[in-house]
Amino acid sequence: MRRARVRPARNFWLAGTRASLVGDAALYLALSWAASAHGGQMAALVLSAITLPRTVLLLLGGAVGDRFGARRVMITGDVVMLAAVLALAVAARTWGTPAWMLLGFATVVGTVDAFYLPATGSMPRRLVSKEQLPRAMALRQAGGQVASLLGAPLGAVLVAMAGLSGTALVDACSFAAVLAVMVWVRPVAEAERPPRAESLLAGIADGVKLAATDPVLRPALLLTAAAAAGLLPAVALLSPLLARSNGWGPGSAGLVAAGQGVGILLAAPLAARLGPMHRIGVGTSLGLALAAVGLAGLTAAPAPAAAIAAAMVAGAGSGVFSCHIGPLVLVGAPDTHLSRVQSLLTLVQSLALVVATNVLGWLANAAGARSAIVVCAVLGCVAGVAGLASTPLRGLRQAGS
Repeated sequence: MRRARVRPARNFWLAGTRASLVGDAALYLALSWAASAHGGQMAALVLSAITLPRTVLLLLGGAVGDRFGARRVMITGDVVMLAAVLALAVAARTWGTPAWMLLGFATVVGTVDAFYLPATGSMPRRLVSKEQLPRAMALRQAGGQVASLLGAPLGAVLVAMAGLSGTALVDACSFAAVLAVMVWVRPVAEAERPPRAESLLAGIADGVKLAATDPVLRPALLLTAAAAAGLLPAVALLSPLLARSNGWGPGSAGLVAAGQGVGILLAAPLAARLGPMHRIGVGTSLGLALAAVGLAGLTAAPAPAAAIAAAMVAGAGSGVFSCHIGPLVLVGAPDTHLSRVQSLLTLVQSLALVVATNVLGWLANAAGARSAIVVCAVLGCVAGVAGLASTPLRGLRQAGS
């Protein structure tokens, strides 16, 4: 009876959280649009008001998720965000979009994210068995990509038709939906929690120590940092610069970015259908290497069509990497440290992305976008080879295989 409920619970949770991502993406576009009316500096401050508290509080959020339970943290976060977006809708309708209001709301979003992201990242492990985890993570990856692709166009339509207030109401509906799902869904088994006598600070230190010393988690986090630094900025930041330098125009740059999304969308459902490689550590490393091949092709592309095809290969490699690294980290983490390991995973990715974006932007200005993309390809290739050379990762197999 209990086993029969697992699959519907997973499916409802997956549908609810992906729907919420669509609403969030639409609202973020509306928020950025409203902030841009106050000038570029204010728009940057609003985005920073989301990123800064999220980054600073992530490790605390992971410790809280392990101490009090991921489901409880998610329900609390959904309640807070539902109240916040409803307040934003009323305030925007009454006062318009003053800068102080946008900054205040962005700070709330970043703070809630710091606690919510580690909790939701650990939920697949709590909802399905280790054998089902790789396919569940692949479905989550595919759903997240679809949500990202749908959210921005939806946000543009909503902003044009209903402004920030109307977009906030739509996002409130998505938070209400995921809140209802979280109230209904319960984990297969409650994970063992750290002792109450342990302080949150000690819990954070324990999580960092585990990740730094574990033979699987340590290289997995390093590969995640390499992927964030080498793969994410390559298409989002550098491909428009490459298109501009080649005289291809903004349409081609958009199609290159779309090609990456298509590649991810092709890889994730395939992994969900067939399952990842039995040697899941090898699959993680090969995904990075495949993405590096795509980036190398992007640097050599003589025309937009070739660049789009190369971006699809890079996206497919990114998708393969994501579909393997997620279950690898979740399976490798102890039950008592699931949220803390997820917070470290997010933190490592965020810091690597921030540093790499600025360094690669400087390099693109100094030596050209093509040279910067070559650096990304080399980084991905080196990381893939290092992963294959890691004995713990190379020997790691899926649960049950």
